[in-house]
Amino acid sequence: MLEVHEIVAARADRPDAIASAARERRRPGSWRGEHGRLMIIAADHPARGALAAGPDRFAMADRADLLARLRVALGRPGVNGVLGSPDILEDLLLLGALDDKVVIGSMNRGGLAGAAFEVDDRFTGYDADSLAAAGFEGGKMLLRLDYSDAATADTLQGCAAAVTALARQRLMAMVEPFLAYREEGRLRTELTADAMVRAVSIAAGLGTTSAYTWLKIPVVPDLDRVLAATTLPVLLLGGEVSADADAVYAGWGKALANRAVQGLVVGRSLLYPPGGDVAAAVDRAVSLL
Repeated sequence: MLEVHEIVAARADRPDAIASAARERRRPGSWRGEHGRLMIIAADHPARGALAAGPDRFAMADRADLLARLRVALGRPGVNGVLGSPDILEDLLLLGALDDKVVIGSMNRGGLAGAAFEVDDRFTGYDADSLAAAGFEGGKMLLRLDYSDAATADTLQGCAAAVTALARQRLMAMVEPFLAYREEGRLRTELTADAMVRAVSIAAGLGTTSAYTWLKIPVVPDLDRVLAATTLPVLLLGGEVSADADAVYAGWGKALANRAVQGLVVGRSLLYPPGGDVAAAVDRAVSLL
């Protein structure tokens, strides 16, 4: 197993080592962990220029620190998956950290955080063919729906094409939909039940088949009404780091009581928790499952 400081040397001198590590990776025997659900650690934020976690605007900018946190999280009992952009997943492959994990590659990272074109979320990461070639289990896409921005149509079309292509490869299409709007020049997401019902309904209809589509959604008030809007499997996302961790965990716990919810996909809330104890934060989240 390589150490972090050896990754640069491997990339410079043996770039084929990444494909070799992917071929040798031990695939998971099941989607579900011992708790019967998915517990995925998310780390695709930097590829969109979203580096903040809590009050630290550049928390995720230290790659060695991020990888160390990921290795702790992925090593905890009950964690059976990871979501990342190509560079991060390849770092983890070289570190030997992806054996027996459900690996989901991030596909559209072109809607850079804070950019004027943010809603025009181009597919600049994985595609279905590269995910299949790497032996990964699926691809994730972000879908912001701003009714006042015509660029939304291109993002819709791109996501629909990705859902179709992933289904052809029999890979999970993880779609993360939101209604969005501009406020003082910044793109905001509307975190209400009404907005999420509409977003979920739109996302579920993308592509030529929904057989391999899963939805990744936030915990919002009256979540059961949102979950009633679809028969697709649902994963809960973690969102921003909150100062009130107890409220966040309580929200996840309540939502997980609904049988439509198949697990958690959490990144910054567990990788950069208040107090800094990654293992404890992850173990607490796993206990909810």
